[in-house]
Amino acid sequence: MKRFIALLLVLVVIVSLVGCGKNRKREPIQLTLSTEDSEAILQAAGIRLPDEATAPGAGSHVVWYAWYDPLQNYEEDEVVNTGNWTFTHKYNGSVEWLECVYENYYDDLAMYITAGTPPDATQATNGVMALYPMNCIKDMIQPVDPWIDFDDPLFAPMKGAADYFTLRGEHYHIVTDIAVSNVVVYNRRVITEYGYDDPADLYWNDEWTWDAFYDMCMDFTDPDADRYALDGYAYAGGLMESTGQMFFGIDNETGKFYANIDSPEIERSQDIIYNLVKNGCTYQNGGWALRGDFGTGMNEGLTLFYIIAEWGFTGRVEEISPVWGDVGAGEVMFAPLPRDPNGDGTYYMRSGIEGYSIVENAKNPEGVALLAMCDRFKKIDPVVIQIDEKQLKEKYLWSDEMVEMHKECYRLAAAHPVLDINNNLPDNLGNALGNLTNGIIHGGSNPSSWAQLKESYREQIEYYVEELNNNISDYNNG
Repeated sequence: MKRFIALLLVLVVIVSLVGCGKNRKREPIQLTLSTEDSEAILQAAGIRLPDEATAPGAGSHVVWYAWYDPLQNYEEDEVVNTGNWTFTHKYNGSVEWLECVYENYYDDLAMYITAGTPPDATQATNGVMALYPMNCIKDMIQPVDPWIDFDDPLFAPMKGAADYFTLRGEHYHIVTDIAVSNVVVYNRRVITEYGYDDPADLYWNDEWTWDAFYDMCMDFTDPDADRYALDGYAYAGGLMESTGQMFFGIDNETGKFYANIDSPEIERSQDIIYNLVKNGCTYQNGGWALRGDFGTGMNEGLTLFYIIAEWGFTGRVEEISPVWGDVGAGEVMFAPLPRDPNGDGTYYMRSGIEGYSIVENAKNPEGVALLAMCDRFKKIDPVVIQIDEKQLKEKYLWSDEMVEMHKECYRLAAAHPVLDINNNLPDNLGNALGNLTNGIIHGGSNPSSWAQLKESYREQIEYYVEELNNNISDYNNG
């Protein structure tokens, strides 16, 4: 969650930095935030940072490569990375941003590695610009296990997520935190006007199921009145994710990838999606669902539910309220994805990850690991957590209920990580899986059934998965 200087301004330190890639002078503004109280609290739980005098990577310089810089803030209302503050002030480290253009991310990284001038670190995500698995076997990033112990109390809660990103039994991402992905957003005023039970209340009573969700969608929808239960593009993936399964995964025991398209749980979710689309519950625009900006129609009572990650409705109140509903008046609320009434009783939601990758041939992997340790420590720092909650309430005007639901969604995402690892696959396989994922919602008023879609793409998916596994096998034996 973003942390802003205005929330806790003890001392502002101004330093200068030349932004690599665009050769323009930048002036990071860093927050002075004492770690003493937090370290005492966490040490009682056996969670410790390395000693300043002996920590590998202390006093070193880390080169961070990306099209964005989450580690430094350049204006007073930008994000403060308190992990970087700890690395800088506790360990006398420094971070340099090697800036790239988003579209050239992969090519430029390969160029730096080939030229023998690699950066030290880049982002570890399972979304935009992912590096797993294909760029692992292309030797663009390296295993992190020599420097990070996922059995250490500091990182142990992240081991389950880190295990998703393994080859040769080695981890390729330093996972510092779990991020909440898709939730179900709604306008409470609209829910009340239609006499529906509040989804948040249903969740707390363990009654928030696909059936309850579907019945509301069917009752609300009236295409003649331009009223559709669902808008956006994430509802199909979201309902599938609520099974706790994904289309594509890796068997960590065998190291082989597999397509999970015959899962009965996924089939049940696709049947729900098919019926929603078939019955006109989803806004359609040329075979694609998106009325306008994220959340369009919510405030006017033309859209009932919007499935999106929390960032989609977290921002400037003056921009969010006209679209989603009056945040300050408590109109905007959200709940986890509904659960499968025929499932195992668990509420699943797709997780994202935050963290670092160590670039191949990095000159300072120890510094990257120490920076990641500092970052991970601040994710669980009770002082920083209080700052996060204070920001949600004071800057974004979230109610206590929204903050509590935010914490509950994080708990669900962390307890049962459901991670999408199909963002760095060979193009042919990635395209086939993408076509399968969105096949129903692209069908407009006459969508294909899940059975039809599976058989249309089964042969090429199975072929491309076998091809990928052969590439992985060659890498493992290399």
